[in-house]
Amino acid sequence: MQFDSFLFLIFWLVVLALHYSISNWRVQKIVLLIASYLFYAAWNPPFVVLLWISTTVDFFLAKTMAAAKNQERRKGLLTISLLVNLGFLGFFKYADFLNQSFAAVLGLTGINYQPLPLGIVLPIGISFYTFQTLSYTLDVYQRKTPAETSFLDFSLFVTFFPQLVAGPIVRAPQFLPQCKTSQKASSEQFIWGLTLFLFGIFAKAILADTALAPVVDQIYATPGAFPGLDVWLGVLAFSGQIFFDFAGYSLCAIGAALTLGFSLPDNFHCPYGALGFSDFWKRWHISLSSWLRDYLYFSLGGSRGKPIRTAFNLVLVMILGGLWHGAAWTFAVWGCLHGLFLIVEHGIKQITAYRPTGLAAKLVLILVTFVIVSLTWIPFRAQGFDNLAAIVEALTNTTGSSELAMLNRVVVVAVMTTTLIWHMASREIRLEQRFDNFSPMVKTSVIALLMVCVGIFSTGDSRAFIYFQF
Repeated sequence: MQFDSFLFLIFWLVVLALHYSISNWRVQKIVLLIASYLFYAAWNPPFVVLLWISTTVDFFLAKTMAAAKNQERRKGLLTISLLVNLGFLGFFKYADFLNQSFAAVLGLTGINYQPLPLGIVLPIGISFYTFQTLSYTLDVYQRKTPAETSFLDFSLFVTFFPQLVAGPIVRAPQFLPQCKTSQKASSEQFIWGLTLFLFGIFAKAILADTALAPVVDQIYATPGAFPGLDVWLGVLAFSGQIFFDFAGYSLCAIGAALTLGFSLPDNFHCPYGALGFSDFWKRWHISLSSWLRDYLYFSLGGSRGKPIRTAFNLVLVMILGGLWHGAAWTFAVWGCLHGLFLIVEHGIKQITAYRPTGLAAKLVLILVTFVIVSLTWIPFRAQGFDNLAAIVEALTNTTGSSELAMLNRVVVVAVMTTTLIWHMASREIRLEQRFDNFSPMVKTSVIALLMVCVGIFSTGDSRAFIYFQF
C-alpha cells in the first residue's frame, strides 16, 4: 500500500474519518494501532507476527530492565533484546548474503561450493522498526528514558503507519509523550500536513519516477553504450532520484502524521547544499545518521581516542551503515567511501584553520561535495561490481552507440540545477518557514499546482519507494 496509490488514499480517508469522529482518546489509539497493522499487512500479512514479537519482547524486557537493580541482570536483559531484534534482522536480511559470501570465500581457496538460494523474503521496513525499538531499549538501559508503562502506547510507537516501513526512525522521547494526550490537528496543521504530503508525492511521482528514473535505468543498464557526458548525466540523475524518492517518502510520512495531530522529526534538510561530508550527514537521512552516531559511533569511542582510532570508528560505522541499506558488498563500498572522505575532511580540518566564509568559497565547496557524493552513489545503485566497474569506466567514454534523448538531457540538467540552487539558498531555512512567508493566495496556488502536476504528469507507473528494499 504505497502512499501514491489509490488504495492508500481510501485507507487514509477512512482513518481520518474515524480519528476525528471518535472522542475517546484510548479508542482513537486502538483504531490507529489496528490501522497500522492493516497497513503493514497489505504487503505480507504473516510478517505482522514479527512486529508483535518485537513489540512484546522490548516492552516487557525494558520494564523489567528499568526495575532491576543488579547490573548483570540488566545487561542480560539488554542482550536478550539485542539477540531477538538483531537475530530477526540478521536472518531475514543477511542470511542469503552471508551464504553467498561464504561460497565466494571458499571459491578463493579452490573449493567449489554452490549454495542453494535460501529464498528468504525480506519483511518490508524491518531495518527501520528494528532500529527504532533498539533505540528505546538502549535508552532505557542507559537510563536516558523511563520504561513505558502503557503497552498500547508502546505498540503505537513501534507500528505508527506513516513512518513504519521507511522512517523517519523515531526515538521514544519524540513520540511517546504525544500518546498521553489526545492528538488532533489544528486547521493550520492539517493544511500543512496535506501540503507536505503533496510535496512528497510530487517529489516521488514527478521528479524521481518520471523525470529522472528513466534516464538512470537507461544508463545503468548499458553504460558502455553511451558517451561519457550521458553517463555523467545518469550518475547525477541518480543523485536526484534517490533524494526525491526518499525525501518524498519522508515528507509524505510527516504530512500524513501531522493530519492526525502527530509530529515526526525532519529527515532531510537540503543535503546537496552541504559544505563537506560531515555537513552532508547532518542533512541526509538525519534519523539514521543520528542513530549511528549516538548508538554506534559514540559507543566505539567516537573521536575521543587517537586519530587512528577515530578513523577506524568512522570507517566501521559507515560500512555498517552501508550494509544497513542493503545486503551486498557494493553497499559496504559505498559506506567505506563515505567513511574515507569523512577521515580526509577531518584531517584537513586538523591541519588548517581555514574555513570557507565567502560566498564564492562556499559555492565551490558545495559543488565539490555534491560531485563527490554523486560519484559515491555509483556503488549504491550499481547491480554488482561488474556494473560498478562498467559505470566508472564509461564516465570517460568519448563515443557511444546510443545517446540520451535531448529532452531527457534537458530535464536532468534543469531538475538538478534547480535542486542545487534550492538547497544552496535554503541551507538555513526550513521548508515550513519558506511556505509561511507566502501569501494565502500563493499558498493556495502552490497546492493547486502540485495537484495538477501530479495528476497530469505522473506516468501512472507506480514504482516502489527505493528505501522499501532496506
